[in-house]
Amino acid sequence: MANGMRVGVIGAGTMGGGIAQVAALAGHETFLYDTRPGSVEHALAGLRKTLDKLVEKGKLNSDAANALHGRIKPASELVQLASCGVVIEAIVEDLAVKKKLFGELETLLPTDAVLATNTSSLSVTAIAAACAKPERVIGLHFFNPAPLMPLVEVVPGLATSADVRQGMMDLMNAWGKTPVSCKDTPGFIVNRVARPFYGEAIRIYEEGLADMPTIDHAMKSVGGFKMGPFELMDLIGNDINFAVTKSVFEAFFFDPRYKPSVTQQRQVEAGWLGRKSGRGYYSYADGATDQAPKGDPQLLADICWRVLVMLINEAVDAFHLGVATRDDLDLAMTKGVNYPNGLLKWADEKGLDHCLSTMERLQAEYGEDRYRPSPLLRRMVREGRSFY
Repeated sequence: MANGMRVGVIGAGTMGGGIAQVAALAGHETFLYDTRPGSVEHALAGLRKTLDKLVEKGKLNSDAANALHGRIKPASELVQLASCGVVIEAIVEDLAVKKKLFGELETLLPTDAVLATNTSSLSVTAIAAACAKPERVIGLHFFNPAPLMPLVEVVPGLATSADVRQGMMDLMNAWGKTPVSCKDTPGFIVNRVARPFYGEAIRIYEEGLADMPTIDHAMKSVGGFKMGPFELMDLIGNDINFAVTKSVFEAFFFDPRYKPSVTQQRQVEAGWLGRKSGRGYYSYADGATDQAPKGDPQLLADICWRVLVMLINEAVDAFHLGVATRDDLDLAMTKGVNYPNGLLKWADEKGLDHCLSTMERLQAEYGEDRYRPSPLLRRMVREGRSFY
């Protein structure tokens, strides 16, 4: 797939605009389309500002910036994407809307063009079912902000051809991204494996074991995470984080491991969405100060280990169920959500027996399936194996 190939991006929001920038940076003539009046122009104006800043900082020369900006063409009609070899949609997370779009795209595009969805929570297989040739439909899940975050989850649907999967892995490498291949299961890798980072932190808070600043402090000071779970939820937006949690929970037929929390639901109901609304788990009003975290080293270590072991167990189970390879699972968590370590590598370092005994203790204490150890974890401990 050479630079001469044209790329289409549908949806000129933050994600679509970012993907268009990535494609244009890689040298492709890129068409950006959106049904909302003025949104493409707004995205291009935002890109111009970003490029000007990069020029100011000396990270890009003005000729390169102008050339990049010039490679993104505004499209006012879908038919203008007819010459594209790859089209990536980044529109609303609504299955019916996406299926309708893919059905329309298929009639416009060349028979060998690839149709990609940036969905983070819907089934690629279900979207592809709208097409007569589902073998050319694939998931390309970029992370926000797309120009800066290296990870792309490459997700073949049930009918996606091996050639299309490999072609998209190669294309993402050519775009300077870090692609990981994963099975079309709810949440793919990152949104599935990361659930306990939020869910277990909220649970610890709900039980009154620690306040939010202390939990955040534990994950950063003991675990080495760049942000604590409550800070991160406020950054992502509680509405978005809650919607993803609900979506994964429902998609797994209400598996208790992914159960959403009433605490977060109340935040959303109150309009306390995080940074963007000025208030979330923390206040972002001018002059607002949050309580200091409690510094008891034993408490901090217990909090961090409880969240970390849940994350490890989730990663082990994803590996057990063939969601992705060992290396792709660890790569996804370090490159997609900036974890300080791959979770399977961490499992080896902490000791699989220690991970298993902690999960068994939690399950015995709570009597909940939420804490069930992965069968693979039990098997590996029994056989004395490690991941690396």
